[in-house]
Amino acid sequence: METNKVIKEKSILGQINDLSHKLVFMLVIPIVLSLVLMLIYAGKYHSSIKRMETIANLKSPVVNDIPGAAWDIISGRDSIDNSKIYLKIHEVNDIINTITNETDSENRLSLIVASRTMQTLENYVDRLKENIASQVPVINNETIYVEINRVSALVDSMLNEYIAQEIALAGTMSVSLRIIIIVTAIAEVIIVLVCLLVRNRAVKSTAAFVRKPIEKLEEAAEKLSQGTLDARLADTDVTELRNLTTQVNTMAKNLNSMMEKSVLDAKKLRKAELRTMQAQINPHFLYNTLDAIVWKAEAGEKDEVIQLTSALSDFFRISLSAGADWIPISQEKKHIEGYLKIQQTRYRDIMSYSIDIPDEIGDYYILKLLIQPLVENALYHGVKIKRGGGHISVSAREENGMLTFKVSDTGVGMTPEQLTALNDRMKKEQPTVGGASGGFGLVNVNLRIRLYYNQTEGLTIESSAAGTDVSFSVPCRKREEIFENESVSG
Repeated sequence: METNKVIKEKSILGQINDLSHKLVFMLVIPIVLSLVLMLIYAGKYHSSIKRMETIANLKSPVVNDIPGAAWDIISGRDSIDNSKIYLKIHEVNDIINTITNETDSENRLSLIVASRTMQTLENYVDRLKENIASQVPVINNETIYVEINRVSALVDSMLNEYIAQEIALAGTMSVSLRIIIIVTAIAEVIIVLVCLLVRNRAVKSTAAFVRKPIEKLEEAAEKLSQGTLDARLADTDVTELRNLTTQVNTMAKNLNSMMEKSVLDAKKLRKAELRTMQAQINPHFLYNTLDAIVWKAEAGEKDEVIQLTSALSDFFRISLSAGADWIPISQEKKHIEGYLKIQQTRYRDIMSYSIDIPDEIGDYYILKLLIQPLVENALYHGVKIKRGGGHISVSAREENGMLTFKVSDTGVGMTPEQLTALNDRMKKEQPTVGGASGGFGLVNVNLRIRLYYNQTEGLTIESSAAGTDVSFSVPCRKREEIFENESVSG
């Protein structure tokens, strides 16, 4: 069964790659075919022009040079050997034979006739040579000269006929090439339209492929937010959401376990209530993040989908932390980074942030989810409602065995009356279940710091029209100290 699930599983990136490969294949094949056909026709056209040029260059030797050499021989101006009349005839005939071999069968007849006529011309030169050797009267040689002229003219006409046929063939190839270009252009337009249709269907298919498991996640999140902690998700076929699904199921399982433990253990009821509240996930935050992933997937922004999904998965994983209450500062930093990356996607135009937590203190352990609620409060009650937005900065320092954390924002700030009311609520030590600060609230964070660290001071809040600073200090604790304290208290 597990093997079948692995086979069916497919990633969003794989879906997008499949679509891109199909579109590229559909577009490239006709282009390659059209280029090959055009190159073939262009090669034939070039060869035809070259053959016509070669035959045209033979016209002068046939019409002028050979008859002229014959007349010089008859008139006694030149001898047969010096005139090289045989060499000229053979050169012309060789070129005609070469072109004949290169020419298609339908245009070869004129060249074959021209070659045979050149042989006749050579026969007349042979007779001329015999007459001169026999000292025949010039009047008889003039008759042969007239025949040489007539035969040369016949060869010339055959060459002209061949050139005319080649021109006609070139015209036919030009028409064929034009037709190929037109057909190719029409085919490309059709293929582009088909590609657009395929792309639209593929985008809808990919969106549905992502939307369905996300809708199931939303349903499970809604049930969890309503207190149905036995809600579980079936395994998804989407690779990027598989880890998130597992983490949501783990979260629900851990929530259920913590609720059962809170009922059975009255002595730890207060801690269990706080632990349950800290593990509650703001459904609106989850809904909005999942919706953002869907929008990015529909827009084809695969890198953004991967980053958002990974950030959300990290957010849940660290929120759960396998049920542990204490985590390294490095994990808390990663948790804040994941949360801010997700929120920056939604509030890109109004929110900027910076995190200054040195790596040197990353191995110290703190109570998890102390900083993220402060960041959330800074966003929703400071930066978001300020015209033009603002900046959120998170910093941490170690000094004299104490860790000091500070979350600052350049939001709207609080009035003195609001600040006094908030400090009064924190002094009452009453946890806020549906806190106005989104998730846990400053009151809950203050109470958890005082309860778990057993100290009188929790949060220190300073606020003005320029923004709000929220800070707290806790002792530096290593992993061994945390486990030792928990074993003693257990």
